[in-house]
Amino acid sequence: MRLTHTSDLWWKNAVVYCLDVETYADGNGDGIGDFRGATQHIDHLERLGVTCIWLMPFFPSPDRDDGYDITDFYSVDPRLGTLGEFVEFMRTARDRGIRVIADLVVNHTSDEHPWFKEARSSKESRYRDWYIWSDTPEPDDPKGVVFPDKENSLWQLDEESGQYYYHRFYRFQPDLNVGNPEVRDEIARVLGFWMELGLSGFRVDAVPFLVEDVSKKEEGSKEAPAGEQDGKKAGKGQDAKKLPDVHDFLRDLRAFMNRRDGGAMLLGEVNLEYPDLLKYFGNDLGNEVTMCFDFIGMQRMYLSLARGDARPLAESLKERPAPPKDSHWATFVRNHDELTLDKLSEPERQEVFSAFGPDKDMQLYGRGLRRRLPPMLDGDLRKIKMVYSLLFSLPGTPVLFYGEEIGMGENLRAEGRQAVRTPMQWTPHRNGGFSTADPKSFRNPLVEGEYGPEHINVSAQRRDPDSLLMWMTKLIEQYRGCPELAWGDYQVLDTGESSVLAHRADIDGATVLAMHNFADKEVTFDLTLDGLDDSQVLTDLLLDGTSKISSDGRVTIELDPYGCRWMRASEPELAPADAADVKESEAQSRS
Repeated sequence: MRLTHTSDLWWKNAVVYCLDVETYADGNGDGIGDFRGATQHIDHLERLGVTCIWLMPFFPSPDRDDGYDITDFYSVDPRLGTLGEFVEFMRTARDRGIRVIADLVVNHTSDEHPWFKEARSSKESRYRDWYIWSDTPEPDDPKGVVFPDKENSLWQLDEESGQYYYHRFYRFQPDLNVGNPEVRDEIARVLGFWMELGLSGFRVDAVPFLVEDVSKKEEGSKEAPAGEQDGKKAGKGQDAKKLPDVHDFLRDLRAFMNRRDGGAMLLGEVNLEYPDLLKYFGNDLGNEVTMCFDFIGMQRMYLSLARGDARPLAESLKERPAPPKDSHWATFVRNHDELTLDKLSEPERQEVFSAFGPDKDMQLYGRGLRRRLPPMLDGDLRKIKMVYSLLFSLPGTPVLFYGEEIGMGENLRAEGRQAVRTPMQWTPHRNGGFSTADPKSFRNPLVEGEYGPEHINVSAQRRDPDSLLMWMTKLIEQYRGCPELAWGDYQVLDTGESSVLAHRADIDGATVLAMHNFADKEVTFDLTLDGLDDSQVLTDLLLDGTSKISSDGRVTIELDPYGCRWMRASEPELAPADAADVKESEAQSRS
């Protein structure tokens, strides 16, 4: 596949790396990560093969929700640096060929944002309708409370104005009214501002909550007669006008970005069932969110790991609909939040809890785990390497959370989601090389024990050819060299072995196979590869070796316990070199 065909849609085979500036690297010794420190470590990401950095919120904030409670969308939190240091970070990343995207958190603001302070000061305030108000607390759906350990309602009384304001998340995060055209215009200005400073796109936080039209729903429930709560007849508070379709907002936002930069993208956090999720792509048009995270595939993967059975993941891949032509799925092993299992049935969720988080302290909100992968897999490097091989071979764009490349663990002493947002581990020395400050000044404590920096760090793994870091580097190199995985049509293959997931990706007559064994036993199986025959061979891309294909397209594959193989189909004279080829050429030169 020609690179000229893929360069415009760079996100389709990108390697995205999520980092929290506050916990990544401290450049001025005050105990808080900053842009100065992050800039000094961009070469680590270049060597790893990262092509896109995703920055978690870095805006001014009271920091009651790890920076997601924002008081100014147009600046940098002074604890993390200055706008000038942000620009230096961007320039350094661009020099290494790395794009940068950032969190777009416009579901809500902090209650300390000047907009909300002005809005609550008077019902006549120009910012009053930038938020969602009600004279009475509306009936709550307990399932709608995002943080049930901290909140029991979606409405909070504002003592100053005597009305209740809506908050889907914490009570100190009042929701913005995206149905208000002025709010939409301001959000577009925010995007335009940061795009002018070099951002290539945004990860959109909690997209379904961003576009939920609460004002219509609440007015409808209060005012509309039975059978007229679908928006066809508005309540008295809406002057009998149908409220706008909030999906117009996503389409307008995407169009605005395309006008500013045709290569800009939106990465959406849309944790819904597949049929409901498709509309956030813009259905067949693909004119809303550019990429959506595959939460269902991720959750089924953990169920497969718990069972040692690949079938739950295979079923989700078969069920997953194709995105629009220029859109894509984003795949991941875990993100910065709890490892949610909300789309599994209750018995399935309990299976995963029993396998990977049996203690209540390891669980969160009754729906997820606050652990990282290596401790969940008892540090078994075979399993860990297999999971990341799976990540980079699955159809979709792989997204890494900082520290995954070295196998960092969690610190359960930290509260809630903070257990996995611990300081990055660069060296085995003081504070893991994160900071020279007193560790008491850190937002979150370092990981301790066998996953602490004295055992798990970048410096040591960079020197060890058998380390997880070097394995990840190899996976990324091969992934970037296999456009079939990102761009091709994929098909789940029948292996006859429940523990094995095998799939193929095809494009422009080229084929790559990927096979992964979820069980602690060696397996041998036959595959029938339609369209291939003995005029071609399969060459291993992760290990040395070549396998022959029979005239009827059959091939025999062996996989070690928790083994993984990627294989490219090609004519023998065009096949990638392996160790046998090197030995043969050396023998011929000696003769």
